[in-house]
Amino acid sequence: MKKYILSFLLFIISVAIVQAEQLYVNPRTGNDSSSGIKEQPLKTIAEAARRVNQNKEKESTTIILSEGIHLITETVVFSNDKYTPKNRLVIRAEIMPDDADWGPQKMPVVVTAAPLVPGVGGEEARGIQPEVSHVTIEGLRFTGSPDYSYIDGKNLRRSYPIWRDGKKLDDLLVTQCLFTGNPDVLPLHVGVIANGYGLVVDHCVFFNCKNPVVFWKNEGPKGSRSAMRYSLVYGGYFSGVWTTKGTDGDYFDFHHNIIANTTTVWIREKGSTLRYKASDCIFTDYKNMAGFGDGAIGGNDLTSSDFLDMKNVQTTGTVQIEKDQSKRNYLQLAEGSLGSNLKAGLFKKNQ
Repeated sequence: MKKYILSFLLFIISVAIVQAEQLYVNPRTGNDSSSGIKEQPLKTIAEAARRVNQNKEKESTTIILSEGIHLITETVVFSNDKYTPKNRLVIRAEIMPDDADWGPQKMPVVVTAAPLVPGVGGEEARGIQPEVSHVTIEGLRFTGSPDYSYIDGKNLRRSYPIWRDGKKLDDLLVTQCLFTGNPDVLPLHVGVIANGYGLVVDHCVFFNCKNPVVFWKNEGPKGSRSAMRYSLVYGGYFSGVWTTKGTDGDYFDFHHNIIANTTTVWIREKGSTLRYKASDCIFTDYKNMAGFGDGAIGGNDLTSSDFLDMKNVQTTGTVQIEKDQSKRNYLQLAEGSLGSNLKAGLFKKNQ
């Protein structure tokens, strides 16, 4: 009897193992003809996406990126819409910021150098494009594009490291990710831009990005809540957060965020009359509190901030950023800086 019970348990365990797809990607030692297990990793995220899109088994998927530079030379589209809130598509770092042996140098660096395609007001390069619901992207560092921003006086080139197009999609969690740009040599137009519902930006850092995140458009029945929380925006040279008419303030949580050294704290789609709440935040060293934006090439029309119900929001003082690359908190709040009590940044532990 015991023998049969043991056999049954082993069968259950083997089924559980089968129901979780894992692929490892290592740009230095990987090969796209390999199996994708840890000892035989793939080389590119694009190959991982190709295999994931072909696998129709109802199971979760985890793509694990090693440290190193992951060059995206074609838009990486995930189109296998088989996931659920429990069985998710996860794209993550092998070593996460809260791990004991983590350091800034161990973050996988994702460089978007995909070919530019025509877009509204110019051209755009899209990096990772999850066209499915129930996706988590975590622990990665994204850079801007090596393309120059300006084509002429009316057209721009834009870099979108994370883009979601589907207006009915739901549940995209971007957490513990670092987005770094430079307006002159590595412009990053928008770190995360997503149509649909349930875009949650959690414990992320946006350093010198034009716009950190755009909560874009949606349609159809209501989905899950969107949110931005425990995140640091520093040096945003257009906005600190951008919401549209599709991001209803009643379905949007915004708290424990720091927006500093930024042109305009909050941009809304032109004509929006929606109201929002911001709690336990710091908005400081900005030029404008609020404005209307008009798409990729539009300007910034200043508006009143009376649409924003602010509770426990500080608007004075100076935020200090750690610039020592040997420090664990590199490009995050310097030790003892204004805002340290909010716990905004890459780390979730010790909150």
